[in-house]
Parts: sequence; structure tokens; C-alpha cells
Amino acid sequence: MAPRPRSQRPGPGQESVWDYPRPPALDPTSELVVVEFADRVVARTRRAVRVLETSHPPSYYIPSDDVDLALLRVSTHRTRCEWKGEAIYADLEAGRRRSPLACWWYPSPTAAYASIAGHVSFYPGRVDRCLVDGEEVRGSDGDFYGGWITARIVGPFKGPPGTASW
Repeated sequence: MAPRPRSQRPGPGQESVWDYPRPPALDPTSELVVVEFADRVVARTRRAVRVLETSHPPSYYIPSDDVDLALLRVSTHRTRCEWKGEAIYADLEAGRRRSPLACWWYPSPTAAYASIAGHVSFYPGRVDRCLVDGEEVRGSDGDFYGGWITARIVGPFKGPPGTASW
């Protein structure tokens, strides 16, 4: 079991993911959030909700009204979050391109997370680009967390091999 590394000290205008709470907090944001895939804008909003959980880069949940739902192909893949409930996944398909399990949502989240019902989150590494206020997002390492890493946050970030015990 790898020991948890020291958290980085945030600079001006930054947040440390180690200051995020557990269970996760919901943080509505008016930042411009854009998801692109196959030369298409898949999602665009100023009404996203960031989910902030200790050691994890934020995941941005976008209202389904601001997502091109015609590009989503619902998968049989499901997961369960101890805090939010059961998640449904979808592949993203545009033209001849398909990205398996590119996004997920909680159709009936637990009461504490009811405000993300009807919101979709995307894995930055499974689409062409995610942007937050014009800044290109870097996805979390690893396959479990769909975190969005920007210059605004510092880690270290949970997700890569060897971090499961943090």
C-alpha cells in the first residue's frame, strides 16, 4: 500500500483537492464548460455542477438540456457510488467515430445529490476536448475517476495505479 503523498500547496486562485470534503460536495458553477468530439460540440453550458471529493479532481456534470443527447448510445454498463447511487453509462457516437463509455449520469441519485439528476458527466480522456472557461482540461490518470484537471486545482490526484488506498 503506497503512502499518501503530501498535498501540494495551492497558489493564488487555486484549490487543493485535499481540501475537498468526503462525502463529496456539489458546487454549481457559471464557468463556460464545453465538450467536443468528432468536430462537434457535444455539450456547452454555464450551468454545470462540479462534484468535489477529497483527493479527486472535480467532475463536471452538465444539464442534459445542454448536451446533444442524439450522440449518446446507452450502454448496459452500470456502477454504484456509495454517495450518489447507480450510474448509467453511454458511448458517444458521431459520424464514424465511437468512444465507448465516454459519459455517465445518475438518473435517480440519492437525496443528497438530487440536484445532479438529469446531468451528464464526461471522461475528458474519452472525448477530443473538454474546456473550462477556454482552458483545455486534462483528464485524470487511471480509469476509475472522470476528473477534470485544470490549472485551478492542485493534487496529488487519486486515480493512477497505486493510489486506491489513499
